[in-house]
Amino acid sequence: MKYQIFLAAALLLSACNSDKTTEVGSAGMNAAATDAAANPTVDNPNVVSEDEAPNPNAPVMKFTETEFDFGDIKADSKVRHTFTFTNTGKSPLLIQDAVVSCGCTTPSWTKAPVLPGAQGTMEVQFDSRGKQGIVSKQIAVRANTQPNITTILIKGNILTDGPTAASAL
Repeated sequence: MKYQIFLAAALLLSACNSDKTTEVGSAGMNAAATDAAANPTVDNPNVVSEDEAPNPNAPVMKFTETEFDFGDIKADSKVRHTFTFTNTGKSPLLIQDAVVSCGCTTPSWTKAPVLPGAQGTMEVQFDSRGKQGIVSKQIAVRANTQPNITTILIKGNILTDGPTAASAL
């Protein structure tokens, strides 16, 4: 028992040795913080910095509507809506992808470059299976525009199959 206490005390004292120099490993442990302090800017392609002038020849995605309300949606059904946009910029517009906020939402879009003045589409399908009540889903459309993310929104009210509150009264 005395040997175990002696061993524990020896380990504790050796671990807390304050005479040890901090030169070993300190550069590695603090390298990320030092680099971040030396270079505070982050290269984010979604943000145009204040000192960078926007490209006047960039394509511009202009949706006729950025939000669509399906209203009441039957439970376990699929609904779709097609958003239309126009390239009001000066160079061809190319959609790279569309990221949705839920797996129940599926976008499909014009794959070919949309020339200046031409129109393209973004069709969004929503599957209400397993959902109920009011829903709102965002679609982040990434393209070669400035800024390169344009957000559109679908929403609706998913009805339940059971008796409604009004019929229960």
